[in-house]
Amino acid sequence: MSNSLLFGKFAAVLPAGGLGKRMGGAIPKQLMQLGGKPVYQYSLETFLNMEEIAEVVIAVPADWKDYFEKDIFSRLSPAFGTGYGNNLNKLRIVVGGKERWQSVQNGVNALTSGAEYVLVHDVARPFISEKIIRDVCETLVNQGSCLVAKPAIDTIKIASDGRVESTIDRNKVWLAQTPQAARIDLLKSLYTRIEKEPLNFTPTDEASILEFFGEPVYIVKGESANDKLTTPEDFEFFASRANQF
Repeated sequence: MSNSLLFGKFAAVLPAGGLGKRMGGAIPKQLMQLGGKPVYQYSLETFLNMEEIAEVVIAVPADWKDYFEKDIFSRLSPAFGTGYGNNLNKLRIVVGGKERWQSVQNGVNALTSGAEYVLVHDVARPFISEKIIRDVCETLVNQGSCLVAKPAIDTIKIASDGRVESTIDRNKVWLAQTPQAARIDLLKSLYTRIEKEPLNFTPTDEASILEFFGEPVYIVKGESANDKLTTPEDFEFFASRANQF
């Protein structure tokens, strides 16, 4: 499918509402400097600069919303050399929710562009590629809801109290990444159902909500460059790769 046929059909929601407790820093990990700019800026630039993406909503911690707004708009200065270009008119900043899925819900409900589909991407995965984003867009249009994932390469064990119980066939195991994507009207309808009948578990991603309600979810093959920044050890490794992006 021609990329020109996809322009304007997609919006992006970037949950940045977590406080990064496993990172152990004084500020949310999304705001920590990585290769000379904050973590969140990498994926924000990527999505804002893609013509396929009509709108971007970033969901941030309530106590840090003013900080995010000042940080983002201060980087309009040429001295920062940001890649936002003239695309900040596509950006909205909203307050996140208590849980990640609620931050995404807030972001989805804030969309106003008239886009048909939404891609949800964690800003803690700073090195997302335009190729993967386009693969997600095409899968959405041609097949349906999808997520980026990479195949497991290690042997996977199920264990309890330190004792191995079984081994999983790793050929069936995929490690979930983001973006995870669906039609906007579908996600909104599922959020409405959740409000009427609360879930008995806390969803950790959009795919788990779609799965719970019996919606098919397809896989778009991911890559290690799209791994998530979670621990201080991760940060050191990601910093060594930042100059490649």
